[in-house]
Parts: sequence; structure tokens; C-alpha cells
Amino acid sequence: MRRWREDDREPFAAMNADPEVMQYFPAPLDRAASDALVDRIEDLFGRQGFGLWALEVSTGEFIGFTGLNPMPPGVPGAGGLEVGWRLARHAWHHGYATEAATAAAGVAFEGAGLAEIWSMTAAANVPSQAVMRRLGMTLHTRFDHPAIEAGHPLRPHVAYRLARSSPSGWRSAPRYGSHHRSRVGTSVPSRHIPSENQEISR
Repeated sequence: MRRWREDDREPFAAMNADPEVMQYFPAPLDRAASDALVDRIEDLFGRQGFGLWALEVSTGEFIGFTGLNPMPPGVPGAGGLEVGWRLARHAWHHGYATEAATAAAGVAFEGAGLAEIWSMTAAANVPSQAVMRRLGMTLHTRFDHPAIEAGHPLRPHVAYRLARSSPSGWRSAPRYGSHHRSRVGTSVPSRHIPSENQEISR
């Protein structure tokens, strides 16, 4: 997990144009929209010091992102922080999402001192919900996403929550120090204190 680099933009755009990667989002992103997302992510880092980190494996290959992002208005947990991820298709089924999301949870709880974190996805997105459960998160509620039109198959969403003090919480997963480097090349300082909530549309 690291800050974004200019050469991440091309593989990120290819990932965001992949219909399978974007199956549980309203539509794939073109290159302009993908680049604009990187710009918003980096802008949030500049203002708050935390966000969605670029994710690479030990070979240096970019495979997606994971990290912490404000929950948008109008959803359960609005105003809190979400742990989220998006990986290229060739990086699926290797445990990278769980490993990196666990590191992000460590930043949230140990670095920022948060009492809880959230995660949400389309109700049909069974793989991401499995990652949430592996993090120790539990289903909080089902809801209709206000930004998705009525009748759209992705409008039904689920919100998962994990409290720092939860018995099934993140401490049962691998723990990471202030500069952990793992299979996914994690190198994240532990001092990331949010100063205000700003939404980044994923």
C-alpha cells in the first residue's frame, strides 16, 4: 500500500474499463473518469493524509487499491470511514484484498484511533461481503443506495460494521506495525488522522 504514481494511471484505467471488475458498479469508467478518480484520491491525501492507497505486489506490479474513504451522505454510517478495495481481475482469489484491508483497518484503529469502520457494497456482491466477514465485520443493515436509480439491480446495498472493541474484530486477523511490508508491498505510516470528511466516489 503506497501513494499513487503517474505510471499507475494506465493499468488503473484498464482495470476500471473491465466489465467484470466493474460488475457491481453502475458502469465501467473511461480513461478520463479513471484519471479524475486518481486526482480526487490524491487530493484527499493532500488535505487529510489518508485515503485509498495504490496496491502493488512484491514484484512492484500495480494491482488496484485499498484503504479508507469517507462514507457518503444518505447511507448507514454516513460521516464515518469505510474500508474499501478494488483489484484487477488477475489479482483475485489470492487473499490480497483481505490482507491489504486488514492493514487499512490497522491504520484506522491504531493510527487514527477510530472507534469503528464501515464497508458497503451491492447486495449481489457476494465476494466482497466474504472479505468483510473475514475482517471480522458483521452485517449492520440492508438499504437502497440513494445515488442509484430505483429499479436498478445494484440499488439494493448492504452495510457492514466493525467496532474496535468487537469480540470478532480485526485483532483476530494478522496485525501490522507502523511500516509493514507484506506480499502486497504494504508500507503505510500509522499516523493518519482524519481532519474532515470528504467523499470520493468509487
